[in-house]
Amino acid sequence: MIRFLFKGLLRDKSRSRLPVIVVALGVMLSVFMHSYITGLMSDMIEMTAKFTTGHLKVMTKAYADNADQFPNDLAMLDAGKMKEKLATDFPGFQWTPRINFGGLIDVPDTTGETRSQGPAMGLGIDLLSEGSEEAERLNLAKSLVNGRLPEKRGEILLSDAFSKKLQVKPGEQVTLIGSTMNGGMAISNFTVAGTVRFGTNALDRGTLIADIADVQQALEMTDAASEILGFSKEGYYDNDEEELIARQFNSKYNTSEDLYKPVMQKLGDQRGMDTYIFMSESMGSIITFVFIIAMSLVLWNAGLLGALRRYGEIGVRLAMGEEKGHVYRMMIYESVMIGIAGTIIGTCFGLGFAWLMQTYGLHIETFTKGATAAVMMPDVVRARITVTDYYIGFIPGVISTIIGTSLAGIGIFKRKTAQLFKELEA
Repeated sequence: MIRFLFKGLLRDKSRSRLPVIVVALGVMLSVFMHSYITGLMSDMIEMTAKFTTGHLKVMTKAYADNADQFPNDLAMLDAGKMKEKLATDFPGFQWTPRINFGGLIDVPDTTGETRSQGPAMGLGIDLLSEGSEEAERLNLAKSLVNGRLPEKRGEILLSDAFSKKLQVKPGEQVTLIGSTMNGGMAISNFTVAGTVRFGTNALDRGTLIADIADVQQALEMTDAASEILGFSKEGYYDNDEEELIARQFNSKYNTSEDLYKPVMQKLGDQRGMDTYIFMSESMGSIITFVFIIAMSLVLWNAGLLGALRRYGEIGVRLAMGEEKGHVYRMMIYESVMIGIAGTIIGTCFGLGFAWLMQTYGLHIETFTKGATAAVMMPDVVRARITVTDYYIGFIPGVISTIIGTSLAGIGIFKRKTAQLFKELEA
């Protein structure tokens, strides 16, 4: 029977070509939109991960308990050895040390007296080591407003709005006044190499970025770091995988009550990020659900119209003595075949377009003329293909088509055999 119906669909193009094309287009849009929204939500999480949380973070337990205060007196010692251990135990991640600190930026005049000054939040990252990806990870080159990136020790970047407030330009010298790891006063001179835009008011008001070696020297933190961040080489945060790694690490080092023992936290455990991830996933699911419902209605109506278009054919079959139930079942079977064929074709095309957008991305800076170039704003929008994309098209593609045909087919049971010949004569 299935073979008979399949041949019928192949030979009668009017019953199969247009419905399959409509289903394929609807499924293609559903698959592509789901991967696009997933990628968009992931980009928002990734920007936070790149700047503050990483996909994984290793700190001392004492530092983790007071992380919001950036207590560098509780920072991790022998950070270099810990980084090597992490690279050996978890080779699927890139590990990099960072130092978070605060201080006062003082700008001297030609006589050495204070010309202007303001509080700043500082970030020490690995800018100058060979092979370091920190500058690229933070999108520093494209976020430059004036000057250039630091090329040697003693050079820093300031947020552009902060530099304008202090009236300091690239090439001028500033002084960082803060506190050392041991509680003493730290005073160090730096040269402003350039200014960058972060894209958020909180960071643009007063932020500086310096090489971690300079910060370690200025704050007397030799081979110490506030935290060591881990970034998945796959480029995306996977909550289940990171949870497993964090448990494995903590079970290895959680052998004492030492406040300075290392602890690992995944992105979802930091600063309310679990709520942020839940909201992002929920928002993505809601948008995807609404779009799929819309496509389902379209395909539902396509199935409905397809069945109504065969009103005359059904009348002839009933007049020849075919049972109503048999006609109805045959229409459902045909809709299943059309739905499956259209879903497979649409899923292939949808995944193809999604792969192109995931690989090459959409460079939105071309449309915004550089207005989006900032540390905390992605300049390339990418899709992300997940396992869900391989089967999500079956919801609008198969189920909606069957429902549409089922509703339209109800009319079969309302047809009166005595009136069929009159209908056919008309």
